Amino acid sequence: MTGAVAAKSDAIFAANRAVGSVVLSVKHVAGKTRRDEVHEAGSLRVRCPGAPAEELEAVIINTAGGIAGGDHFTLDVTAGHGTQLVVTTAAAEKVYRTLGPDSVIDVKLDVAAGSTLAWLPQETILFDRARLSRSIEVDLASNAQLFLAEAIVFGRTGMGEAVEEGALFDRWRVRRGGKLVYAEGVRLDGTIARRLAETPVAKGGIAVATVLIVPGSDEAVQAVRALQDQFIGEVGASAWNGIAAVRLCAADGAALRRDLVHVMTAVRGELPRIWTN
Repeated sequence: MTGAVAAKSDAIFAANRAVGSVVLSVKHVAGKTRRDEVHEAGSLRVRCPGAPAEELEAVIINTAGGIAGGDHFTLDVTAGHGTQLVVTTAAAEKVYRTLGPDSVIDVKLDVAAGSTLAWLPQETILFDRARLSRSIEVDLASNAQLFLAEAIVFGRTGMGEAVEEGALFDRWRVRRGGKLVYAEGVRLDGTIARRLAETPVAKGGIAVATVLIVPGSDEAVQAVRALQDQFIGEVGASAWNGIAAVRLCAADGAALRRDLVHVMTAVRGELPRIWTN
């Protein structure tokens, strides 16, 4: 392939990539949380079903029907002073096989004084040879609250699919009162199936999740540990320096979701309505 033909091919590929963004801010009005500013671009949308209430539920929708290599999505969410906001997704997000470029997701969450933000998207499903690069940046006021749950499934076992190769680069940073209180990085590259089979990684599991609670307490940890007999997969919980974290690993997406629902119900009380529909 000549240089000119290759350049034309790259330009066509780039022109067909999905680029989407959502900017959402909410405010406190007369005891209720309401939308303040909303900006949508590309294939991302946000909807807030239900009557006005103290806690607002926002649902992210990707009209592209999934994420392919070279796609780039950004989400910027601000919970204003004294608000209560839950953000979820309309469905599990699928990340498809790529011929080269990474799929990119950038998430930025700002939680103002006296506010609570629950970031509860449904599962992210990686297909074989998918490449996902994701960052989650959280800025909390010193008296704000965060409840964050993210789940990743490597292949749909119910469809006979498996992830043999691919890449996942996941970077989380949480700051509270301007101070870094939580940092995490996950990198799986190349032969993912072989890595997941290793005991220190997933011991053969293909579905993992993390629940992060800031501020978190020993009470939340004990609530999770009390459910050990009900879990299908492996679930571990710990608390330190005012943070609580729960790690989940399961043999498939269905088992992980069941365990994750138990954890979320135990430590938060209610699920987003769309999770139960």
